[in-house]
Amino acid sequence: MAAAAAGAGAGASPSIVEYFEGEDFYRCGYCKDEAGSRSNGMWAHSMTVQDYQDLIDRGWRRSGKYVYKPVMSQTCCPQYTIRCRPLHFQPSKSHKKVLKKMLKFLSKGEMSKGNSEDEPMDSHIEDAVACDFELKRKLDIHQSDLKSLDDDREEGLEKAKEKNKEKCLREEERDKLIQACVEKEKLGSGEPSSSIKVFHASPKPGKGADLSKPPCRKAKDIRKERKQQKLILQNQTDKLICSQIQDEPQPLLLPKAEASKSKTIEDFIFNSLPEDAAHQLEVRLVPVSFEDPEFKSSFNQSLSLYAKYQMAIHKDTAAECGETEFTRFLCNSPLEAETPSNGPDCGYGSFHQQYWMDGKIIAVGVIDILPYCVSSVYLYYDPDFSFLSLGVYSALREIAFTRQLREKAPQLCHYYMGFYIHSCPKMRYKGQYRPSDLLCPETYVWVPIEQCLPVLENSKYCRFNPDPKAVDEGRLKELDRLRVLHKRTIMPYNVYKRRQKDPNSEATVQQYASLVGQVCSERMLLFRS
Repeated sequence: MAAAAAGAGAGASPSIVEYFEGEDFYRCGYCKDEAGSRSNGMWAHSMTVQDYQDLIDRGWRRSGKYVYKPVMSQTCCPQYTIRCRPLHFQPSKSHKKVLKKMLKFLSKGEMSKGNSEDEPMDSHIEDAVACDFELKRKLDIHQSDLKSLDDDREEGLEKAKEKNKEKCLREEERDKLIQACVEKEKLGSGEPSSSIKVFHASPKPGKGADLSKPPCRKAKDIRKERKQQKLILQNQTDKLICSQIQDEPQPLLLPKAEASKSKTIEDFIFNSLPEDAAHQLEVRLVPVSFEDPEFKSSFNQSLSLYAKYQMAIHKDTAAECGETEFTRFLCNSPLEAETPSNGPDCGYGSFHQQYWMDGKIIAVGVIDILPYCVSSVYLYYDPDFSFLSLGVYSALREIAFTRQLREKAPQLCHYYMGFYIHSCPKMRYKGQYRPSDLLCPETYVWVPIEQCLPVLENSKYCRFNPDPKAVDEGRLKELDRLRVLHKRTIMPYNVYKRRQKDPNSEATVQQYASLVGQVCSERMLLFRS
């Protein structure tokens, strides 16, 4: 892991972040409490993929260039980072129904009458970006600071570099300033999108919303299944005895129902279509960059699809899902693209996975490809194709995609699904992609979701690590080693502290460092105006 981490960050410019002070309460996008949600946040002017990987492994998540972390013990709806283990993933019966439905539509043009009751919620890995209510106000206040930082970069960077080369400080080695100013960083300004409203159909009792309870089954179905299993066992025993008598090993043939259970998602997704197929589906991976010709040429069509989706599914107005909002929310990313030799062919960074059907985009999955995972950001699709359960289908495609990437990058073996919110029944569907783990909010270790669900039934906020003596191994240990970007100069925090002599500043810096951890505090640059 360490070698992979070093390779992923080699040659990349350091991350530059601006931490927002305070932990104000604001409206929750899940339970709709007007002052129940609480999170910490920072604006990422630029960020390496390794730094973001380490941050999401400490409970952070991005919305555009804004990176936020819920205050888990205080927020009304605790949001636990969830990841799926694709290498051991087996599609459920309901997942297979969605895959078969797509196959039937592509091959024969058959359209189902609607979602089956047994299918998981068609919501994909999508979170309400509830933090944007308070964030918008914060960024309005900080606009002048952000613009000033841009001006510093454009007008004074080269001048500062020359000045730093000529200056030689005679302080002790630990107090020396790092005089090389940052090159290549792309400093952004602006606000992330306004709040994204999420509406889901209410789950039916006993149909998967409560993952700690098994679905109800009829007694006759259970008896039928037991009888079938008994016949299978008897059949295998008979064949084994026969093969021993004849001294000729015989293959143990499974009934059709058993063979179907062993099918993988790849068996369904990459199943070849007949020559006279009714429809053709192509999935294209496009880097999120206006310098990329494919991204640029498909931008207007992608934007139109986003607006259609937001207005139909989330009831946004046209003004709330225009080009500015779309670009800020789903096109502006702080992640710097990287293509290390030990990484996947597509490299690391932010991408749009476009689903083209018969020459038209019908869905776009926004994802981040990081050193150890594929992280799902958002999905928008054409509401006219809702009958295909595109939310579930795209999640399964992204799991299969993660498996593909691992062939070239063995360390990339997880699929991050954002936040799991057990206190909000409509957001429990993510737990249906198993095996999966939840992140302990205190020690930042991964715990199988099966172990977490019983304790979540008793309390909204839980420490999942079963070891009461365990601590956060990545916790802050030396604040003075934190790096600061101040007046176009990079310096250790102890030097910045002596120069500023502002006692009120230390509490903010201490809070930031404790949230990002020791490693990120030493690698990333904390911008201070």
